[in-house]
Amino acid sequence: MNFKIIFSLALLLMISTTTFAGFPVERVAKATTEVNAAAEASSELISPAAVAADRQTVAILLWLFLGAFAAHRWYLGSPILWNIIFILTAGFFIVGWVIDGIEIITGTYPGL
Repeated sequence: MNFKIIFSLALLLMISTTTFAGFPVERVAKATTEVNAAAEASSELISPAAVAADRQTVAILLWLFLGAFAAHRWYLGSPILWNIIFILTAGFFIVGWVIDGIEIITGTYPGL
């Protein structure tokens, strides 16, 4: 019984490790949208999803969903010590979390 489990896990491991390329693969994409057409001039392709999500939008989403872990503060480059204190005090007793949200939404948060 144990042999079957070990054998099947080893077989799965061998199959899963050989299915990916072990070298970098260059991909060539054809720019078909206006966003990618502008990026072609700089020889850099940009995803339309990445353009739509600017720094403030990402910071709002991080503040909303991962605010208790100071994800928005880490993302915007706040000092490390203040981020750790933010986590340990539950977002400065939730008041700091609300203030951070207001500053991010209004665009006055340092780092935006």
